[in-house]
Amino acid sequence: MKIALKNVRLSFPSLFQKAQFNGIDGKYEATFLLHKKDHAKEIAEIEAGIKAMIAKDLKGVKLGSDKLCLRDGDDVEYQGYSDHMSFKASTKKRPLVIAKDKSPLTEDDGVIYGGCYVNGSVELWAQNNEYGKRINGTLLGVQFARDGESFASGSSGSLSDFDDISDDSDDDTPF
Repeated sequence: MKIALKNVRLSFPSLFQKAQFNGIDGKYEATFLLHKKDHAKEIAEIEAGIKAMIAKDLKGVKLGSDKLCLRDGDDVEYQGYSDHMSFKASTKKRPLVIAKDKSPLTEDDGVIYGGCYVNGSVELWAQNNEYGKRINGTLLGVQFARDGESFASGSSGSLSDFDDISDDSDDDTPF
């Protein structure tokens, strides 16, 4: 079941390189934040799709929230997640990443970041194999929609952190 997500906030994007866990390549992935009020229609569509897949493909088995690609953001303590539902999607193949005008984006463009708003194309699928039963999201593509406050944590360096040492040419020792 393919779903279009419009004007949702992007979190934890690994769109240009696969996410890594303990030095091992994972998948390309992203989490989309859907505001509970503003995206109620999309959330209801996703929930209906999940419910139908559980009934049809998983024979009605009861799944915990940790086995679903759609989760309540109020249950996690990440910045910007409260009052939202989070939809996590991944793929082994690099997803389409485009600008507003549909031109391709690269990582070097610096347009896509955690906290910006995007349109997403995702697909629900039921997993029922030796690795377990769950409802997953496949990441098909992302289109930049607009800037938002970055989720970046920590602080960055500033020019005021350093002295001008351009005249210190007589000392060639590295440290």
